[in-house]
Amino acid sequence: MHGYAMTTGLGTNPTAAAPVIAALRPGARPAPTGSLRRVIPNYLTAARVLFALGFFAVLTPWRFPGSAAHLSRPDPWLLAATALFLVAVTTDALDGYLARKWGSESTFGRIMDPFADKLLVVGAFVYLAGPGFFLPPTPADLGFEKGVQVSGVAPWMVALVLGRELLVTCIRGVLEADGVRFPSDWSGKIKMILQSALIPIVLITIATLPVIPRQDHIPIGRLIVDVAVWLTACVTVWSGIPYISRAATSLRHRSNAIA
Repeated sequence: MHGYAMTTGLGTNPTAAAPVIAALRPGARPAPTGSLRRVIPNYLTAARVLFALGFFAVLTPWRFPGSAAHLSRPDPWLLAATALFLVAVTTDALDGYLARKWGSESTFGRIMDPFADKLLVVGAFVYLAGPGFFLPPTPADLGFEKGVQVSGVAPWMVALVLGRELLVTCIRGVLEADGVRFPSDWSGKIKMILQSALIPIVLITIATLPVIPRQDHIPIGRLIVDVAVWLTACVTVWSGIPYISRAATSLRHRSNAIA
């Protein structure tokens, strides 16, 4: 034992020798070094931006009229977009978890993590409300003279989502500039989870099920899309209320302290 300690330079200190002994065990995996622990969460955040751009690139040329989904066949473009979105969402969960576990929160992460989240989610809503998911009126769609937004996402819903994000971001910026911590709360996490689930639900439903309503029939795909979209819109509005309440309380306490 003494000879081993001398050759490793660890002396007889068992605490110092423990990491080396653990690494020499069969099947042991080396833990990331300190420098890797600092950069891996940032790499995942940057990767989320790239996946978001890939998601947009897949949906940009896609149009529902004439697509495989319109012809009641599985749509490979929408399924590919769904896969990219799910990978991007996975990086969101993973980078935060690793940053907290390793204590490697950074300025880059504090700036880019919320930016990547908003880019992915708000951008997805913009595409779902865009012309690619609009079916113009045709003789086969009697009773729908204005056409159908097959995603169920209306432009005002995009404005609602964007307005909520901008409001919370502005509140957080003002309060944290004054030294008041303003972290995300449970309502914001529920909103993010629901929004992140809605987008793949809508894409997969359109890719695999009929979603065009008829005068005498509303297909199951249409019901799934409409219920998911309206539930998400309502939760998005509701999730902003606790932030406004917390901000009002902080500002009131600040005013009383000054007075």
